[in-house]
Amino acid sequence: MNDNLGILVHGDNHFIVDGPRPDRDTARALTRQWSIIRIDGAPPIPGWTIRDKAFREDLGWAVIVSGDSEQSPAVTQLLMEMAARGVEIQTW
Repeated sequence: MNDNLGILVHGDNHFIVDGPRPDRDTARALTRQWSIIRIDGAPPIPGWTIRDKAFREDLGWAVIVSGDSEQSPAVTQLLMEMAARGVEIQTW
């Protein structure tokens, strides 16, 4: 398990994130930034990057930011597996 690798869930979207567990405001800012395609090339929030691959066993944190749609069954299953391993799931 890696404390600087986690999953950020927003509705039916999710991001595997390299960075520390974000606080509430930062998690919301990250989901806004990564959920909307920006033509202006807005700079990323420092300290977090999206990873395109990671082993589920390495995910050390999970944050759920409420969205307009439901989580996918695959993400729900992953969160249940993480909880069973003792990973705290933070929901806002």
